[in-house]
Amino acid sequence: MFVLDGITLSPDRAFTHPESGVQYPANWLRLSSYAERKAIGIQELPDPPQWDQRFYLGYDADGNLISKDHAQLVKQWMAATRTTANTLLQPTDWVIIRELDNGKIADPALKQWRESIRLASEVKGAAIAATTNTAELAAYVTKADYQQWPNLD
Repeated sequence: MFVLDGITLSPDRAFTHPESGVQYPANWLRLSSYAERKAIGIQELPDPPQWDQRFYLGYDADGNLISKDHAQLVKQWMAATRTTANTLLQPTDWVIIRELDNGKIADPALKQWRESIRLASEVKGAAIAATTNTAELAAYVTKADYQQWPNLD
């Protein structure tokens, strides 16, 4: 991160030196050397720490992550899981409705896949509900297991 007189400079953006009024082109930070940047007062500082904004609000003064409300996150992720399951099932709903409507039998493999989607949704929902804090919830929903859903073969 480049800082000049308390102002964060973005690479590939032109800037004007606040004291001298000299204008620098957009590529100047990339093309200049460390010595050239230092000569005009630019400091190179480490980027601020990043956090997953889905689960945390940022860092407190001691450098600890500030968690979002766990109960609210559980509700949110349960709803997201149900929405994903419904989105997967929706394109084949017509096949089930047709079976009920005119008796044309749906493929048993399709019915089995639909049931596996519902079961996967229940398992994922139970795992979400079983978390006791935001860190556990974040660890679960960012794993590949949560992201995987049964395929229709």
